[in-house]
Amino acid sequence: MNRTLGVCGLVALAAALGAAQTKNTMTGQCGKPTVEQSVPAGDQQGHMFTVSQGKCTITAKVNGVVAKEGDYAEHIDATTTQFKNWGVYTVTFDNGDKVFYNYQGVATMKDGVYQTGTNKYHVAGGTGKMKGLSGSGSCKLTGTQDGGVDYTCTGTYATKSSATQ
Repeated sequence: MNRTLGVCGLVALAAALGAAQTKNTMTGQCGKPTVEQSVPAGDQQGHMFTVSQGKCTITAKVNGVVAKEGDYAEHIDATTTQFKNWGVYTVTFDNGDKVFYNYQGVATMKDGVYQTGTNKYHVAGGTGKMKGLSGSGSCKLTGTQDGGVDYTCTGTYATKSSATQ
């Protein structure tokens, strides 16, 4: 199953410190998984359970800090025409801070190749300047010829300090 998660995704990042809520749109790309293991479900031809891990490019700036890279780990229930995935997407920033997202999504497949998908996510935590970040959103994903995905995510975010102001 040479394709990548729906993440990441999955991921739309953005929170301006001091704002109660910030809406943001972000794009990126995830390559083919760097680690992927699958086992057949056994109930029908092409039904697989998969665990995968990989990296994504990301363009975002949160609290004045530039995002450097994204990493995901997920599990997938896939057939030759569709899949459902659940995972964790971690964004690392230039200063070493991180944001952790939990996501779940669905996608259409054609002959076992990722076509299009959507996912929903929420912020599960963060470190440094990202500690206390909260938010949620959704992503639209499109498969690429090299087995990865392009994504566009939109969401709303708030920092802990702005939520209590």
